[in-house]
Amino acid sequence: MKCPFCANSEDKVVDSRTNPEGDAIRRRRECLKCERRFTTYEHVEKSQVMVLKKDGRRQPFDKNKLLSGLIKACEKRPVSMEKMQQIVDDVERTLENRYEKEIPTKEIGEVVMKQLQIIDDVAYVRFASVYREFKDVNQFMSELSHLLKNHKQ
Repeated sequence: MKCPFCANSEDKVVDSRTNPEGDAIRRRRECLKCERRFTTYEHVEKSQVMVLKKDGRRQPFDKNKLLSGLIKACEKRPVSMEKMQQIVDDVERTLENRYEKEIPTKEIGEVVMKQLQIIDDVAYVRFASVYREFKDVNQFMSELSHLLKNHKQ
């Protein structure tokens, strides 16, 4: 491990701890040359899940892109950043457990919408309107009608 301050490759580990989720190890290191301390994290390397886009392109699953979409859908709604991050983590876990290498965007959107529908109806409709590419007010109203019908049951 190279020191981020002086690029020396010799250091010693001063402290090691597992993160609260248990999926990474945090190590405090001290450079043997400049004696400054820095932190490194050790994670299990996961196989990269590829997303199959509607137009046929493939790209790596991007947690940040999903989080960005959730932030937009939940703007000015009582949904905490922690809850949005939990949704992203749940989606990532679901994808890793359900598929090996590729997953269609449709599957990702459905998993997110199921969770948003439980948390906040407005955020759900906002996300659905972008995800399902509503073309007009009729599609929007149809989704609202479906949502209202499910709430009455």
